[in-house]
Amino acid sequence: MTVVLAVRCKDGLVIGADTQITESDRGMSYPAQKLHPLGDHAAWGGSGARGVLGELAAELSASAGEVIEADDVGKAIQARALPIFKHHYDNFIEDVPGEETEGTPSAYVLAAGYSGDTPWIVSINPTGLIGRYEDVGFHAIGSGAPMAQQAGALLAHFRMVERPVHYGVLGIIRVIDALAITSPSVGGPLDVCRITVDGAHHLDDDEILAAREEVQRWIDREQEVLDGLLD
Repeated sequence: MTVVLAVRCKDGLVIGADTQITESDRGMSYPAQKLHPLGDHAAWGGSGARGVLGELAAELSASAGEVIEADDVGKAIQARALPIFKHHYDNFIEDVPGEETEGTPSAYVLAAGYSGDTPWIVSINPTGLIGRYEDVGFHAIGSGAPMAQQAGALLAHFRMVERPVHYGVLGIIRVIDALAITSPSVGGPLDVCRITVDGAHHLDDDEILAAREEVQRWIDREQEVLDGLLD
């Protein structure tokens, strides 16, 4: 199971992902990078076939500047993703004797960043359909996305879109950590990127640890309010 999610805040964006890959047919789990830089002012994550996403990572890395400067970022990402998707769809062998397959090699993409001073959140689904979510302020992809969307709805009253970007970091970490408790196939070290008009910053392990301590303070404060709510 994979989850990649992005949130918009008052002064920036945050995109995060877990790092656990589970291959149920082989009974294996291992860490892998799911979040990637997209130039200096954006980042993207993917869910689905690792071979497809690996090729897309190379393509987006080579053309990051063109993507960010495009008039329509969604179409720019789509233009690079679709040929890779189509190649894998066209050359996928569904019936291999002696082996079980788990479906076509589909992939989803979620990207967030700034073009100039304009924030954007873009998704590309396996059919190439573009989704825009900067106005909604939240989106998630991956097999863990339905639970992430539910968690996002439960946190909606915190109005992240009205708060500084650091609150978005805490929200992303809290959601992914909650999914890791309920879904054993979500886990591993977190990848989190904070993005403002000044650039994208990928949090290191120490920054993730410090943010988790602030998340715990958040949870403790909630508990204090609930303890005295009906007094």
